Amino acid sequence: MRSIIKFLSIGIILGVISCGGSGSEGSTDTTSTSQQKTEQKAEKTQDEQTVDQSNIPASQRVDLENKGIGPVKNVELDEKIDRKLAVKGKEIYDVKCIACHNVDTKLIGPPQKGIMKKRTPEWVMNMIMNPTEMLEKDPLAKDLLEEYNGTPMLDQNITREEARALVEYFRTL
Repeated sequence: MRSIIKFLSIGIILGVISCGGSGSEGSTDTTSTSQQKTEQKAEKTQDEQTVDQSNIPASQRVDLENKGIGPVKNVELDEKIDRKLAVKGKEIYDVKCIACHNVDTKLIGPPQKGIMKKRTPEWVMNMIMNPTEMLEKDPLAKDLLEEYNGTPMLDQNITREEARALVEYFRTL
């Protein structure tokens, strides 16, 4: 028993001595190394966040930068929802979208509830108006296609005005 205690004591003493620095040079090196480790950790954290984002299913991913591919380049949304436009959007949704999309559950396509918190209005409108090209060229649209078992969104020949009404309706969900 005493030999174990002596052995552990010697190990602890050697560990303390080997970890401690001597002189001012060691102190400077430790600070420099500590700063480098902190910077590397911050860089790694940013990289991990990017990796984590790519591991999230496309339907859950948040991308408020991508405007998509198509005719819509800029959409200005008022803070206040245009109720008349939203009603028109719901009417269009009930005729052209409901076969493949539910409001809050997955069907053939992703649910629409919360879409405006995850996508730009331009991306949404371009996806509605230009689904074929979006599915060919837009990385997020490609990921959605893969997530939804390769079932492409069909081109419903929706006009810009109708797509804008749909966006307004989606804002109410």
